[in-house]
Amino acid sequence: MHIVILPWLALGHLLPFLELAKRIAQHGHRVSFLATPKNISRLPALPPHLSSLIRFVELLVPPIEHLPHGAEASIDLLSDNLRPYLRQAFDTFQHELSALLRRTPPDWILFDYAAYWAPRAAAEFGVPCAFVSLFDAAVLSFLGPPSVLMGGEGARTTPEQFAEPPAWVPFESTIFYKPYEARELFEPGAVPDASGVSEAYRFGKSMQDCQLMAIRSCKEYEEEWYDLLGKLHKQPVIPLGFFPPSPPEAESENRAWSRIRQWLDELNPGSVVYAAFGSEVKLRNSQLQEIALGLEQSLLPFVWAARAPAGSHATLPEGFMERTKGRGLVCMDWAPQVRVLRHRSVGGFLTHAGWNSIVEGLASGRALALLPLMFDQGLNARDLVGRGVGVEVPRREEDGAFTADGIARTLRLVMVEEEGEALRAKAKEYAKVFGDEETNDRCVRQFLEHLEDHRRR
Repeated sequence: MHIVILPWLALGHLLPFLELAKRIAQHGHRVSFLATPKNISRLPALPPHLSSLIRFVELLVPPIEHLPHGAEASIDLLSDNLRPYLRQAFDTFQHELSALLRRTPPDWILFDYAAYWAPRAAAEFGVPCAFVSLFDAAVLSFLGPPSVLMGGEGARTTPEQFAEPPAWVPFESTIFYKPYEARELFEPGAVPDASGVSEAYRFGKSMQDCQLMAIRSCKEYEEEWYDLLGKLHKQPVIPLGFFPPSPPEAESENRAWSRIRQWLDELNPGSVVYAAFGSEVKLRNSQLQEIALGLEQSLLPFVWAARAPAGSHATLPEGFMERTKGRGLVCMDWAPQVRVLRHRSVGGFLTHAGWNSIVEGLASGRALALLPLMFDQGLNARDLVGRGVGVEVPRREEDGAFTADGIARTLRLVMVEEEGEALRAKAKEYAKVFGDEETNDRCVRQFLEHLEDHRRR
C-alpha cells in the first residue's frame, strides 16, 4: 500500500507519527510523511533499510499575521496565545493535500486530530481516512461523541460538567478534571479562535468524518474504554499498540547523551529521578523554581530536562546548582528522554503525564510522580493513580498551584518509601504491556490488515 501520514505541528505528535511510519514501512508499505522543512530537519534519521519506503513531503508555512517568522511547531511559540495562528497556518495545508491527492491518490490517509479537513479533501478522490489518536481510549471516551464535541446535543457548557464523570460513561470512573483544570478549558483556545474553530470541534469533526479510528493503546490496557468508544462513535475502533520509540542507535551518537550516561553509570540501580515536562508545556518561572527546590529537597539524585519559561531564560533558585552539584544533572535545552528512562540507574519519572511520556516511562517500568499541566494530562494522571502506577503531586484546589515540599514528598514516596513499594512493582508489571514488542507489532499488523481490506478501490 501507499499511505499518507499527516501529523499536527508539534514534536509530541511528529515523533510518534514517525515511529508509526517506521513500523508501517517495516511491513513493506510505502509512506508519504507530510511535514514542514524545519520539522523534517528535527526528526531523527531514518534507519537505512527503511529510507527507500518513507518519503518526506514538504509543506510550506505561509505568512500568517501574528505568527512569528520561522515558527513551524508549537515548541517555536513563545506563548500559548499564539497557538491559534499556528492552527490557522496548518489549515492552509488542506490545499496542498488536495494537490498531492490529485497527482498520486494513496490507498489511505492517516491524519491527526488538527487536520479535521482531511476527510473532506480525500473524499473527492475516493481515498479513505483513518483518524489516528495519540490520546488513549479513556480520554477520547471522556471527551464524548462528535455531537458533544461539536457543540450539538449534550454539549457541556460549564466547567462543573467537566469536573465529574460524563453521563455516557456507564461504569465507575475517576477520570475527570479537577475544578481548576476544568476552568482552564474555558480560557481562549477552547472556543473558536483565529483558526475559526475550537480544538474540541477538530476532534469531533475528525472522528465523525473518518472511516476508521485508530488509538495509540491496546485492549489489554483498557478494554472497557475501547468497547465504550466503539458504541459512542458507531464505527470501527482499532488499537495501534503503544509503538514506543525504537531502540536508540549507537551510544556514541551524540555528546549530550554521552555526558549523561557517564554520570548515570556511577549511580546505584533505580536510585535516580528523571524530571521532564515535554515540548508543549510552557512553564512559568515561578513553577520552574518550585520544581527545582522540590528536586533539591527530595535529597534524591536527579536528571532534569529543564526548558526555559516562555519568552525568557530559566532562572533557577540562587545557589541551586552549587547545592545539588554531584547529586543532580540539569540539561537546560534537551535530554535524550528514552535513553535516560531506559538506563538502569533511573527508578522514577517526574512527568506532566502527557501520553508520549507515559508510554516511554511505563515501557521502561518507571514509577510515576505526576504533575499534569494542560490538555489531557489531568485525565491521564487520574487514570494512572487509579491503576496504582502513579502518584499526583498535591495541588491547591483554587488555582492548581504546587509547592517544592509537595514535589519532594511525592518523589520520596514514589522512589524510596515503603508506602511506594507496590507502586514500583506495578510499574514494572506495566512494562510488560507497554514495552512488549510482540503485542505492539501484533496491533500494527492487525491495523494494516484492516487497511488492506478496505483500501481505495
